[in-house]
Amino acid sequence: MSTENEGTEVPATPPTPSAPPTPPSTPAPESTTSAPTHPGPTPEPTPAPAPEPTPAPTTAQTPPSPASPPPAQSQAPAPADAPTVSHASVPGHAPAPEQVGAAAASGAGWPPPPPAVPAWGAPAPPAAHAPAVPRRRTGGLVAAVLAAALVAGGIGGGIGYWAAERGDDGGSSTTVSSSEAPAAFKRDPGTVAAVAAQALPSVVTIQAKSGGSQGESEGGTGTGFVYDQEGHIVTNNHVVASAADGGTLSVTFPDGKSYDAEVVGRAEGYDVAVLKLTNAPKGLKPLPLGNSDKVAVGDSTIAIGAPFGLSNTVTTGIISAKNRPVASGDGSGGSNSYMSALQTDASINPGNSGGPLLDASGAVIGINSAIQSTGSGFGQTQAGSIGLGFAIPVNQAKNVAQQLIKTGKPVYPVIGATVNMNEKGEGATIASQGSGGTSSVTANGPAAKAGLKAGDVITAFDDHPIDSGPTLISEIWTHKPGDSVKITYERDGRTATATVTLGERTGDN
Repeated sequence: MSTENEGTEVPATPPTPSAPPTPPSTPAPESTTSAPTHPGPTPEPTPAPAPEPTPAPTTAQTPPSPASPPPAQSQAPAPADAPTVSHASVPGHAPAPEQVGAAAASGAGWPPPPPAVPAWGAPAPPAAHAPAVPRRRTGGLVAAVLAAALVAGGIGGGIGYWAAERGDDGGSSTTVSSSEAPAAFKRDPGTVAAVAAQALPSVVTIQAKSGGSQGESEGGTGTGFVYDQEGHIVTNNHVVASAADGGTLSVTFPDGKSYDAEVVGRAEGYDVAVLKLTNAPKGLKPLPLGNSDKVAVGDSTIAIGAPFGLSNTVTTGIISAKNRPVASGDGSGGSNSYMSALQTDASINPGNSGGPLLDASGAVIGINSAIQSTGSGFGQTQAGSIGLGFAIPVNQAKNVAQQLIKTGKPVYPVIGATVNMNEKGEGATIASQGSGGTSSVTANGPAAKAGLKAGDVITAFDDHPIDSGPTLISEIWTHKPGDSVKITYERDGRTATATVTLGERTGDN
């Protein structure tokens, strides 16, 4: 059967559809109906036929007046094989489908009523007339129902097409496309996304490989950041230590471009190293350096690095503590490094080493260097983060980097005394003798000039409490050679103070 609405004839005697039984009602007088245009055999009456649906129910139930004329028939031409059906109002039944088409035709004009149904648009019968009961012509009833179904489908399709053309589904939509709300994708300055977007192009992933024999090489992955426009990269010493002697270094930017690099200088004790790109590109953007002395516990932090080789990873946290004494090693059996570290709970894992720790404005406040891991001491291990990460304060790292760029060698401040590195909890005790049986207090050194002796226990350094030898070294290395600091110490049960002018030592030997 065609689903088009225009120019389709309805068969004269289609199969009789099954109809639900009609509840019994009081018989009404039979009205005269028009005969079919073409006479033909009348189907056998079926028991209790359903009355023809009507255009509109009529509320008046008065007997017909003899003087009233019969309702006028529609003047539309009938199809050759379609019977003309009288319109009757039957209480309790739904309006005929023809009424829908008439309403649509009188409204927006879409879709037009099909010419196959001649009675559409006829005026409603007067209210004074009694409802007329159609003759039992099943074929005519079925034809009208099928025509109405086709027209109803046409109306639905027309309305659907009209709604689709207007982009309207009949109700108000609560969804918004991304093109209608571009402001939702703007990142305000100071947000993590804005800071990360600004900093990421200046953070690099470092691949270090040692110059192993027979083509075999060892190395690892770390992180660094652009220090200046000349192509200097700041990172941790333990990131590049394996490639420092005959190895190779490559630096990869977030855009995927890689460059060869070489070591400018390393400071083992500070765990700081500076690289130089061999063919530095133009337009490098150094990260701004903050002031680690102004950092407060609770300040927001953003760490960027390549944990477990996953480059350009951003994590966030806060400053958990300041001046945390940390001794860390590079895992290769070399000397430990000591720092009075910034502690953060931002996730830091192996591969984050050498990456920047940023404040909320995007300035570097530290270099991520070590983590506390379960089942191991301080240092870089393959265990995951437990929320205890440590960064070298940028004020210290900046001084070291400048010295390495200038001379290629680190310079350390010293007090000129050897302290016990194994005891903890009672301060830093000056050892009874130095390395190789030498004096523990260097003659004419800073400690000797301040009056310190072997056996003295240093309990405070520039008003910072000291509980061990590593803590004392960490505090000393936050200063520069030539700085004068106050030292509190105990001797024979008595507390005393002294002022020490720090000396210097060049290199890691």
